[in-house]
Order: sequence, then structure tokens, then C-alpha cells
Amino acid sequence: MRRRESWRSPEVKSFWKLIYNFFLLPAVYVVVRLLALFNKKVRKGLLGRRETLPILRDFFRDSSPDRLVYWFHSASHGEFEQIGPVLAGLKEIEPDCQCVVSFFSPSGYENVEDPHIDCKIYLPLDFYWNVRRALKIVRPHKLIFAEYDLWPNLVWAAERMGIQTTLFSARIQKKSAKVWPVLRSLYRQVYSSLAAIYTVSERDHQSLRKLLTKNNRPFVRVLGNPRYDRVKELAEKSPYDRPKFISSRPFRFIAGSVWPEDDEIILERTIEMMNKWEDLSVYWVPHEPTEKYVARTKKTFEDSNVDAVVLSRYKNGNFQTERSVIIDRVGILSELYWQARIAYIGGGFSPGVHNVMEPAIARLPIIFGPKYHNSDAAEALVGNGGGFCVTNADEFESAMEKLLTDKEFLIETSLAATDVIHQNLGSSTRVVRGIIRD
Repeated sequence: MRRRESWRSPEVKSFWKLIYNFFLLPAVYVVVRLLALFNKKVRKGLLGRRETLPILRDFFRDSSPDRLVYWFHSASHGEFEQIGPVLAGLKEIEPDCQCVVSFFSPSGYENVEDPHIDCKIYLPLDFYWNVRRALKIVRPHKLIFAEYDLWPNLVWAAERMGIQTTLFSARIQKKSAKVWPVLRSLYRQVYSSLAAIYTVSERDHQSLRKLLTKNNRPFVRVLGNPRYDRVKELAEKSPYDRPKFISSRPFRFIAGSVWPEDDEIILERTIEMMNKWEDLSVYWVPHEPTEKYVARTKKTFEDSNVDAVVLSRYKNGNFQTERSVIIDRVGILSELYWQARIAYIGGGFSPGVHNVMEPAIARLPIIFGPKYHNSDAAEALVGNGGGFCVTNADEFESAMEKLLTDKEFLIETSLAATDVIHQNLGSSTRVVRGIIRD
């Protein structure tokens, strides 16, 4: 047994508190301040955090000392998709409770609007004195984290103040930094300081058990991923009339949330297939629709004699009649999936595959790159036959041709994709029960 494993847990925790507060956190803060000089998003987040404590003081100024408050934290907009149905369920059972929701990223803070949020803030900077001050103002009944964005001092301060902390939708990936030899010890102390952890799957449950300390383990259960409920809920609320059957939709392929790394694999082959099948149309949806990216992609289509229009510049009425449309408008992707037969979801050749649940609920077979293990839904799609991992352009073309030419296979994989959503519903109800009872 290694020496560090033989230390008593309090000694290890004290060691990491020292390292984190005097070395790691100051170093991160300096780097972030430097990045803020050049990165608008980072600068916006730092400036927004200046308002966190004033917002909290103003909101709780006249509140009753007996109030019931839940503080939820989400890294960004995507992670909030798991919190949304939990908030709704919590408010249904405890309608008088107040829900504070904090965000790490401006993309979450600026874009999330939910009637169940009573107070929205940027997550305070993780200096111990800072987070303790925020916790004293809010005095939450429980502090609840979604998926992964745990901040050591926030967790440790809540633990010391007797505030119960819960993490839901927890996942431990095989290549996660949490299992690296040195960082494993730090994450062990943070995760072991939580009161309750709800994992997505049994495999995550077992991986988490290995990470936690032997003594004073938090309460750990498998409760699934509430994002499945959120996706189904939003799909059912849509006011649009959608074609239910895959075979009744336009002969169209949609590439959603694509990165330049995805383009290197699929763009040229997509254009070749459009030239091969003259009735095949395409929606091309970049993850970051910058002017430079849009211009470059449009030129690539047109250099191969395929007309391409940019949605924001389209003035001729119904853009659905065009063969290729570059979508440079944010917020409509989930609806566009219902106008296609096959989807490719980007990120699998860069940071990790993006949201595959929205095309799955839209009944699309889904293709993506090899970095998909960040998504439990993508793993489930592969296992159920509704998703296809490709590692190069030839594999992409082969998967596309099979789906484009074999109607029975297309229908079979379409049903397999949407089955993944329906098989995983109900998690938000289980999480709400856990938050209230555990």
C-alpha cells in the first residue's frame, strides 16, 4: 500500500486544503485574470461574479429565518438541462421553497430562463472566505451540484457549516482526471465530503465507490440522468407540427454542433454524397457560427458545385427548399432535427460529443466521433443500435450510405434511438425524492 493511502483521512484533507488554497487556486486565479484580457467570455464571467454577493444580499434581505432554500449549481447551459426537471418536481412538492441557481459559465447564466428559479447568480470565486460568506447569506437547506462541477472550498465550507451537499447525475469516466494518480487523492477528499451522491449508472456507482475514502462515505445510489426527462418534456411542449415517421420526412442529413475537426472528417464526404444523390439536402449547424467559419464552409460547398445559403441572410421565404443551409442562428437546432432523417453530432473529434438526446427524441439514427464516452446517452445509443461511432471519413461514408440506401435499417435504427430516451425516463422524480428524503 502506498504511503499516501495509509494516511488518516483528516491528515490527507488538511494537506489538500493547504495545497489547494495556497498554490492551486491562486495559480488558477492568475491564469483566469490573464485570460480575461483576451477572452470576452472569461472577462464577462469575472465581471459577473462581482455582483454575486450583492444580488444574494438584496434577494434575502427581508427573508424569514425559517425559509426553505435549495441552492443548485450548474456548470453551464447544458448541465442545467438536468436541473430543470428536478426544479420543477421540487417546486411541485414544496411550492413555498426558494431555489437559488448558480452558473460557472456565462453561456448558462445568460441563456437559462426558468420560472422555477427564484434567484440566479454566477458561482462565487472559490476562495474560502468568499464562498463561506455566500453560504451564510443564503443559508441553504441543501447545496446541490449537477454532474461534475464541484468546487473544493464550497463543498468543504458547506460541510463545516452543517449544510448537506448532494451531487446528482454523477459519472466517473475511465480517462477522467479524477482517477489520475496525484489528482485522485484531491478528488477523493472532495467527493468524500459530500453527503449524498446519485450516479447515472451502476458502472458509475462502482467507479465512484473506488474513488471514495473507506470511512465516512457519502450515501451513494443509482438514480439515472434527469436530462432524458427534460428532452422529452421540451419535445412534447413544441408548438410545431412534426412528421412522426422517419420515412415521411425530407431526404435530409443534419450535421449538428460541428467543430472544424468534424469538418475534416465529414464535410467533403457529405458533399460527394450530395453530388451522388441529387435529392439529398443538408443542414450544416456549426458549434460556433463565426463569420469566418460560415464563409469558409459556404465556399467549400460552392467550390464543389453545391449551392449553399446562410440562414441569417436568407430572404426568399422557406429555406427548407434549399439543398444546403448553413445554420448560423442559435436555439433552433432541436426543431431542425425533426426535419431530417439522419444526424451527425459534433464534438467527437475534439472535446467530446455534444447533445445526442435531442436528435434521439426526434427519432434520428445518430453518427458521432470516437470521443463519446463523456455522454451516457451516446454510450446507450451505441449499445442499443441507434448510434454509430466513426473514427475516419471512410467509416462515416459507409454508415451514411447504409442509412441512405437501406430503408428497413433506417427505420430500425430510428426506433432504437428514440427507445434510449424512453428507457431512461423517470430519473428526475427519483432525484427529487432523494433530495427531500436523504
